Amino acid sequence: MKKEENIPHKFESLSEMHRLLGLPKPLHPLISLVENKDNKIDVTKLPTSFVHCFYKISLKTNLTGKIKYGQGYYDFEEGGLLFKAPNQVSANAEISQDHSGFTVLFHPDFLAGYPLAKKIKKYGFFSYSVNEALHLSDKEKTTIISVFKNMEEELNRTIDDFSQDVVISQIELLLNYSNRFYKRQFITRKAINNDLLSKMEEILDDYFNNEKSIKEGIPTVHFLADKLNLTPSYLSDMLRSLTGQNTQHHIHNKLIEKAKERLSTTNLTVAEIAYELGFEHSQSFSKLFKSKTNQSPIEFRSSFN
Repeated sequence: MKKEENIPHKFESLSEMHRLLGLPKPLHPLISLVENKDNKIDVTKLPTSFVHCFYKISLKTNLTGKIKYGQGYYDFEEGGLLFKAPNQVSANAEISQDHSGFTVLFHPDFLAGYPLAKKIKKYGFFSYSVNEALHLSDKEKTTIISVFKNMEEELNRTIDDFSQDVVISQIELLLNYSNRFYKRQFITRKAINNDLLSKMEEILDDYFNNEKSIKEGIPTVHFLADKLNLTPSYLSDMLRSLTGQNTQHHIHNKLIEKAKERLSTTNLTVAEIAYELGFEHSQSFSKLFKSKTNQSPIEFRSSFN
């Protein structure tokens, strides 16, 4: 019985969520845009945890608080954007009790037949957690609000042959602005992100130097993200902005670095080195090593003799 109580409530339709929040029926079954002015919508009516079958983009105009980034904190007061993909678990209380702003909800079927249906899956920020929200300057917030307002105006028009085209183009514009502003966020937080990069290097060094790889295997992207209190998507995007490489590349680079140390300073066999680094099969290790160095482990070792 307790297990059932812990299962998140699933919203199967936009209409169901509108009913629960006391909102009018959505004008379109697959998309709705709601403006919550001065917190008049009582979001406490939402279940403690829930999932929905649609995309959600929310602008919290007064998003404030102290957000943790890795081992540090960052204070913000200028509002921000939150993103949710279908079937992700949401908690009722997000960062701030102030939920004023705009929210657009749209079902994946609304995008069917449009290029955005495939492209939307490439926007990594739908997998970011609440503490990785997109924090906006006043100028950026004005830009985003204008897109929401245009979308709202279009949704309130009489539907014609161009309605869906226009709304989808506005969703894509919103996503492209978000992509641009996230890139800016990575740049403006370069000091914080460089600290995270240093911390990640320490974690990897500790992992291999203390032979955790023998018991646990090769470290995963999820392992590093958990250690840094970040989502895997945010970590990889942050690293790309700093170094041009994602998290998996950094793990592989560290593997090769440690392999080179052992090949050049010990008499361990290639199979023994592969085992120490967490590989189940030495062939997999040799294949990765050659792909990264253009030499086999044996060839690399021979170059020191």
